[in-house]
Order: sequence, then C-alpha cells, then structure tokens
Amino acid sequence: MRILGGHLVTPQGVLQAGVAVEDGVIVEIAAELSLGADGVEIDARGMEVLPGLIDVHVHFNEPGRADWEGAATGSRALAAGGGTLFFDMPLNSSPCTVDGESFDAKRGALERASVTDFALWGGLIPGNRDAMAELAERGVIGFKAFMADSGLPEFPRSDDTTLLEGMREAARLGLPVAVHAEDDEIVGSLAAQARAAGKTGIRDYLDSRPVQAEVEAIERACRMAEETGAKLHIVHISSGRGAAAAAKARARGVDVSLETCPHYLHFTEEDMLRLGAVAKCAPPLRSSVDRDELWAAVNRSDIDIVGSDHSPAPPGMKQDADFFRIWGGIAGVGSTLAILLGKVANERVAAMTAANPARRFGIARKGALAVGYDADFTIVDRSARHTVRHEDLFQRHRFSPYIGETFDVVVRRTILRGRTIFADGKPVDAPRGRLVRPQGT
Repeated sequence: MRILGGHLVTPQGVLQAGVAVEDGVIVEIAAELSLGADGVEIDARGMEVLPGLIDVHVHFNEPGRADWEGAATGSRALAAGGGTLFFDMPLNSSPCTVDGESFDAKRGALERASVTDFALWGGLIPGNRDAMAELAERGVIGFKAFMADSGLPEFPRSDDTTLLEGMREAARLGLPVAVHAEDDEIVGSLAAQARAAGKTGIRDYLDSRPVQAEVEAIERACRMAEETGAKLHIVHISSGRGAAAAAKARARGVDVSLETCPHYLHFTEEDMLRLGAVAKCAPPLRSSVDRDELWAAVNRSDIDIVGSDHSPAPPGMKQDADFFRIWGGIAGVGSTLAILLGKVANERVAAMTAANPARRFGIARKGALAVGYDADFTIVDRSARHTVRHEDLFQRHRFSPYIGETFDVVVRRTILRGRTIFADGKPVDAPRGRLVRPQGT
C-alpha cells in the first residue's frame, strides 16, 4: 500500500510526503517512495494524514449490555471518526472487568466484534485488590476507580482506603490508576438536599455537582499518588480549575496525566439546559468561563489526552421526570477530531489523540506516523464541511448532543494495520480487532 501526496502529521512536523506500507507496518516515508509497490495506492492530495486516533475512554459495554452499545457498533462509530484503537472501561459491561475471568469474557467478545484494535481497563473496587495482579498478567492497560457513585451497584466507588491500597498495588505492578474525580460527600449531600426539597430539574442536577467537588477529589487523588508512587490518570476533567489542580501536583513531581473530553470543550451548561438528557454527564457540562479556561489548559499543553467518554444507553434510560435518575453519559465517539482540528495545531491534535496515549500507557508501535510503527492512519479533508445527522451515526442508538452541529472537517478514510476499515462514509471491513497490551506485560 502507498498513500500519496498527503500532508503527514509526524513527530518531526507536518510533511508533504508519501507513506509506504508492507505487512501492516510503515516501511517508508518519503517524497519519492521506493517501497510498498503492491498495487494499492490511495490519493491523499490536498488532505491531511494523522495517526489513527486512540480513544482511551469508551464504554462499549460488552459482554452483557451490548443493547446499550456493543463493540460491533461502537468500534465502527470510532472508525468513522478516525479511530483505530480504543480502551474499554471496566463498566458498564456485565460482568464488570474486575478479575481474570471477566477479563477473558470481555476479550473474547471484543475479538469477535471489533473492527478496531482495543485495550482493556481493569476495575479497582472494594475487595478486588488481590485480583489486580491477575488482571495485569492478562494485559490490562491500568485500573479504573470511582471516587463518587458510579451509578452501578456492581461497581461501587472506591473509598479512600481502597483507593490508597489499590494505588500501592498498581505501583507495584507498574500500571496507572485512572480515577473519576468527584468528591462523593459533596455531590451526594447536595443531591440528597435537592431531591428532598423536590428540586429534580436540570439546573438542580448541575448545582449538585460543582467544580469544587472535582477539584477536591483531584487534589486528594494526587496526594495519594504522591504517597504511593503510583501513576495517576485523571479522567474527563471538566474545568480549567480541575486541570490547574492536577497540573500543580505534576509540577511538584506527582506522576499524573490529564484527560478531558470533547464535550467539555464544545458545549456549556447552557447547552445542557437546552438539550436535556442527551447532554447529561458526570461531571456535568460547565459554564462558558470554565470551558474557556479548559481550552486555555489545552493550549498550555497541560491537558495530555482527549478521550470521548462515549457512554450511551437505550432511549428509555434517558427519560424521567427526575433528572437525577436519568442515565448520565454522552454518545460522541466519532466527534473528537472534528472538535479539535482547526482549534489547535495539527501536531498538538496528534499528540493528544495518539502519541500521548501511546506513550502514557506503554503502547508500542502505535500513536505516530513513523517507520516501524503500525500503519494506523486517518485521512481527513479540511476543505469540506459536515453536519452531524442521525443517519450518519454508526453507534447502536443514533442520538447524540452533536446532532445538528457543523464542523469544518470530514474523515475520508481510516486505516488499521494497512487495511481500510472506513471509507466513503461507511465501514468497509470485517471484525479484525486485536487486544493491545502495555509493553513489557
């Protein structure tokens, strides 16, 4: 395979060059190619070629809850957005991925269904510390813990003792701990007060999860990581103040990485009030001031990674007069590049969506357009525009807060290990996804 004439976003900068691929691996990057002459040529003139997007935060819910979203539909939606690798969270699959047996069940389900490569998060919950080693042996990318109620009884939050002991074990195993950072006491008590007073609307939900709850939890998690020597990953940071708290800890030597989501960069709480349940998430969407501060953190390179936190549910779970009871989760796995491209430099987009995820989580031969790396690309057309429509979505349930939004970019083709998996507006290959595990495990 040869990709010709594109603007390649490489670790050395943006180059106008061709890429030659043999046996699924990049073998040459040059203006005049001498390799890759197997007859397959893709014309990328006038377009940009980025490394395949690595989404470190999705909920594809398989096995057990594929009626919410499964790997077959979720991975195709990811490919449509330029993605070639996802990290699946340990919930909301059933069983949750908290021991070796549940890992094996999920791996088998994803291998049968996914068109993209995948990695698996293991869970960190009360009582499963002794199972962390067997999860590490099987190849988990790290361990996910909730500092507030997860919404699923089978995946309880980690109290401080559980989190501290789990971080010690994760440090011994050499794997990161990812935390949903909201202070349970703050959000729990505020929600209880609101509901006791009959305040169950969207604004009441927003008020029950203030930025301070995020900041308090981030600061506490960072202190635990400092104490234990664990690698810490803060997921879905929703505010500039949250990013600043984590960046301050990093400045004093804490090994912490920062992730935000495209919806926190694109929408505000005013959009949540307008859109309703389809835009419910936790932490919630924030004020325009908070959003602008978060963009500033992106532009300062404080934010390392942007992951979608794609977490859909059946339409019935998005309907209730009590907004607190509505399932929280935004469906948007295909919109990450659309939101980032044009807002920050292409090299920075490639870093946050490919190079940094690969580096942080120890993924070899992925995350960059470089000789010797897997031939994972996305080819994007910045001269075209698209408006998100229901009929263009490949996820199981075709609703999203992005419906009706217009972006100045179109994904023309996605390639995984030298094979096209999305082109001309539709998936084009059978499931061939492989488990990706951290280097050295």
